[in-house]
Amino acid sequence: MKVLLVDDDDDLRMLGQLSLRRRQWEVWVVGDGREALEVALRELPDAILLDVQMPGWSGPETLAALREEPTTAAIPVVFLTAQAESKDVLRYRQLGVRGVICKPFSPLQLPDLLLQALAAE
Repeated sequence: MKVLLVDDDDDLRMLGQLSLRRRQWEVWVVGDGREALEVALRELPDAILLDVQMPGWSGPETLAALREEPTTAAIPVVFLTAQAESKDVLRYRQLGVRGVICKPFSPLQLPDLLLQALAAE
């Protein structure tokens, strides 16, 4: 699997990358939405893990930009967020994300959490 991890937190990117690579997945990590769009257009990942709150483009703004591009419009996106009350999750789902992974999460569980989110409809 090819995964793009987008988060402005250096530690989270490092831990996430290590966790996902343990499954032998190909992983790209970036720290902002604009760079995420560039990498997604170039690499066409199978899934994108996207932080909700980032400086510059937020997660929802980045999602909108991804959806505007024909080549990235169908890539499943899973939000990463500490704001995961039911009303927040409902709003995120209405934006078109495949799922939501709550922060903090166990890095060892991240691949399984991503697979569960991708399998959910």
